[in-house]
Amino acid sequence: MPTIVSDPKKWQKLRAGLKGSVGFVPTMGNLHEGHIELCRRARKECDHVLASIFVNPTQFNQRSDYEKYARTFDADCKLLGEAGVEYIFNPDEKAMYPDNYELQVTETVISKELEGEFRPGHFQGMLTVVLKLLNIAQADKAYFGEKDFQQLTLVKKMVEAFFIPTEIIPVPTVRADSGLALSSRNGRLSPEQLKKATEISRLLKSGYSDEEVMKKLAEAGFKPEYVATKWGRRLAAAWLGDVRLIDNVPLSEVKKDRAA
Repeated sequence: MPTIVSDPKKWQKLRAGLKGSVGFVPTMGNLHEGHIELCRRARKECDHVLASIFVNPTQFNQRSDYEKYARTFDADCKLLGEAGVEYIFNPDEKAMYPDNYELQVTETVISKELEGEFRPGHFQGMLTVVLKLLNIAQADKAYFGEKDFQQLTLVKKMVEAFFIPTEIIPVPTVRADSGLALSSRNGRLSPEQLKKATEISRLLKSGYSDEEVMKKLAEAGFKPEYVATKWGRRLAAAWLGDVRLIDNVPLSEVKKDRAA
């Protein structure tokens, strides 16, 4: 089993004694194959691998969503160990926010659109905790999935702007055989909804315009919030029942004709 560290200063002391490179995988737990792929990449490219498990309260729009987030710590530790993770950083809220979240990281352009429009305050909380985690981890490389592409874009921007000496490594989205992007939220979908959810990636890859994809998602029973083409990607967010799903595909995978 990996070594579990809860105190930031204890990890930094341990880190100072490690020889070789460290790869870091930040997570909120409730892990799936997408998270494990990040760990495998880190294991392949670095001498040591650290993963964090911290359900960050500041990036949830509603406290009830934070409280409902599945905590599967023992199962997560087993999965991480099997993926070659040597160390798990598992702090509590007090350790991460000794200032009671009085200091925050704010980005003023990218964070205002798409996810930022529909989840006000989310990126502020995300960037704040990622900056803290990167400073604590002191890793050579940190691994982020491309499924949360706007998040990845913001993290890369923050690292460059604040001269953080950690290389951000993007890892392609891991999908089920059906094409559905893996997500912790998928566990809340019924079998029928899981089948229907594949429409998001299928339509994103179609030759329909963004507006047409929005319309077709609505016709299929989703409540779409946005479909947009930015950063060399086509991105979408839509509700299916009471579950909010996001996805994106590279423009190279989008068909040029309107056949879906």
